[in-house]
Amino acid sequence: MSDPQATILSNLLALTAAALPATDALLDAARGALRARVEVDGRVSSKSVEAEQFAAHTFSWVATYVEALRQMHRWASDLNAEGKFGEMEQLILQIAFGEYLWQLYGGIPMSQGEIARLQDLGLGQEGQRVLMNEAVQELTQKGNTEAARSRLCILMQEREGVATFGATGLDEELEMVRDQFRRFADDKVVPFAHEWHLKDELIPMAIIEEMSELGVFGLTIPEEYGGFGFPKAAMCVVSEELSRGYIGVGSLGTRSEIAAELILCGGTEEQKQKWLPEISAGTTLPTAVFTEPNTGSDLGSLRTRAVKDGEDYVVTGNKTWITHAARTHVMTLLARTDPSTDNYAGLSMFLAEKTPGDVADPFPTDGMTGGEIEVLGYRGMKEYELGFDGFKVKGENLLGGVEGQGFKQLMQTFESARIQTAARAIGVAQCAMEIAMKYAQDRKQFGKAIINFPRVSSKLAMMAVEIMVARQLTYHSAHEKDEGRRCDLEAGMAKLLGARVAWAAADNGLQIHGGNGFALEYPISRVLCDARILNIFEGAAEIQATVIARRLLEVGRN
Repeated sequence: MSDPQATILSNLLALTAAALPATDALLDAARGALRARVEVDGRVSSKSVEAEQFAAHTFSWVATYVEALRQMHRWASDLNAEGKFGEMEQLILQIAFGEYLWQLYGGIPMSQGEIARLQDLGLGQEGQRVLMNEAVQELTQKGNTEAARSRLCILMQEREGVATFGATGLDEELEMVRDQFRRFADDKVVPFAHEWHLKDELIPMAIIEEMSELGVFGLTIPEEYGGFGFPKAAMCVVSEELSRGYIGVGSLGTRSEIAAELILCGGTEEQKQKWLPEISAGTTLPTAVFTEPNTGSDLGSLRTRAVKDGEDYVVTGNKTWITHAARTHVMTLLARTDPSTDNYAGLSMFLAEKTPGDVADPFPTDGMTGGEIEVLGYRGMKEYELGFDGFKVKGENLLGGVEGQGFKQLMQTFESARIQTAARAIGVAQCAMEIAMKYAQDRKQFGKAIINFPRVSSKLAMMAVEIMVARQLTYHSAHEKDEGRRCDLEAGMAKLLGARVAWAAADNGLQIHGGNGFALEYPISRVLCDARILNIFEGAAEIQATVIARRLLEVGRN
């Protein structure tokens, strides 16, 4: 048998460090090429960006890959300094660089039928030549090999039962948090998740109560308001592990995260003192009520009205795709308070109180009706259409006490929401990998376990690699948020890549199951359905790519 260390490139960290300037140069060339297409009189033209959408999105994916590789090198360097850069971590790093560098050169899959190529930006061979330094060539030729993937999969089997494959780079306290929530997910969620999905049942209240006791809903809320004051990285870890159990459970905390962020950033001190301790304790469950029929991502065209009636407001209109609407106590409700506007300027945010419903009477509050939207996956909280007719909101529950600030307030939450969504995607991908790996070890064909076939072991190895890439990009965005720096760009990249990684892991996991994966009784069928939503909510991939491109054109301006 050959020496397993032969699969690892010598001077690996030196090679990855030497490759980064080439990727930076490529990004600069891509930025210049896109600017030539979308700038009019020295300014980025929205119409031009729309007309050149494929080029703009290609640029976004190139930039996401460049940042992902930068964060992978940082992760590996930090582990090396701590003496934790072992064989598994080295293989993950070299496979990631080998694969992503090749894709930068030859084409990045934006979806299964859309490949982003440098030619789409107008970069021919001359532009691509910036990648042809010695380090890039060695990594592309020798990084992602069958031998490396095979060895990684062997190491993964030896590490079965641990939370992740490869050291994450987080500190000991956060790994202890991971262990706690992994045990909770394994004991209280994993054994029941598939039945909840198949029966389209709400997650039991007993689970929500236990999550409250564990501090899920107050994780990042400051201690002065009854929370734990943990960094966003803790939110990522908890979201990963709960979503690994079931995405619905991992997503319960999203509503609290959004509501808390809205109140912290835009609420009055009185609103903070009233609502944040209740949200943190889990005694008040919030839901986000933003989207309307036919508006989708175009929030500026919202029509739901909130009309002043004395000191209070009366709401009329319709909302859709409202998650966990029935059992919650308060809605972060976006409505138009200035009827003379037809854009973002006339929108206001409300903390609209409601009575929690049950299966028999989901919406008992006066002035409010609702109906369930049957969905493919992501079922544990249910989706609803809501109607408001004479629904009353106390004047004191206007967020911040000033009208017209709703859209601005909402924008302040997008960073955290997208970081958390990226973490949920990592958890779903991890779930798919664990399910597929166990099946591949147990399933025998042609006299041996199918995990011993190269196409199967390669799929599993690439899942582990891409999960780590998405994880490091997500942790980086969380760190930027904790440091008080604007991170909508980093959060957007993490969400964009994480959603694709989750879908690929679920799809390949089902493929490993063969025909059995198509049977509803196998959990991988649920994971495939759940993974599909990640590319849609919290900013569809196409919207996300446009936002990233525009921000990058701003950041890179001389």
